[in-house]
Amino acid sequence: MATTIGALLDLQAVEHELAQVRARLRTRANAVAHQQRSINQLRTDYQALHDKSLERRKEADRLELDLKGDEEKVTRLRGSLTTAKTNKEYAAILTQINTIKADNAKIEERALKVLQDVDAIKAEADKINLQIAAEEKQLAEIEASSKHESERLNSMLEELTAKREEAAKQVPRAALAVFDRLARSYDGDAMAVVEKHGRKPPHDYVCGGCFMSLTAEHVNALTVRDEVRQCDNCGRILYLETQNQGASTG
Repeated sequence: MATTIGALLDLQAVEHELAQVRARLRTRANAVAHQQRSINQLRTDYQALHDKSLERRKEADRLELDLKGDEEKVTRLRGSLTTAKTNKEYAAILTQINTIKADNAKIEERALKVLQDVDAIKAEADKINLQIAAEEKQLAEIEASSKHESERLNSMLEELTAKREEAAKQVPRAALAVFDRLARSYDGDAMAVVEKHGRKPPHDYVCGGCFMSLTAEHVNALTVRDEVRQCDNCGRILYLETQNQGASTG
């Protein structure tokens, strides 16, 4: 019958495989989500440009209406020139006409600038539209690829889950409870090898999970007793390299 540590190491091996498959599934899902976020951002940018273009177009329309109104006013004033009774009245009307025409020149210049802005905004929006089409095509490709790969990974996940259940049956209940808690905390990495540093005694011992120092008491206990020992810092279940080598054959 396998030792407790041996059974835990067999379970840890399956847990590692499960963690890798879950990570790959997350990567697939994240790739789709990332691509969709990119498209959503482009659509937001496009809408902002579209709204800006509408506002500028409205401004251009208002300027055109102002010009039209001023031109009608100039036409009426020119008619008044023929009925002016004095030179002073004639000069005043003429000054008013020239002032309106000068103002209109500025309005025309402003309207032209606004229309140029509208064209520039539209060109930028059209460019984003092309980007959206390209990104949507890429999204479809990613989704198709992810669907096929996710199906394969989910099948692996089912097989490994069944394999884990069998491996868990070989672990004492109390030890399994500790393992499961740590596996949740460390994304499946519930155990850590005891690393020995130094060529000659007294050796220094370090947890292979958090790389903090360990007392020799842990090593002595693992050498002579089949029990669960945890790192004083990270809490991972400790094991010796020799125990790992005999885990699947114990």
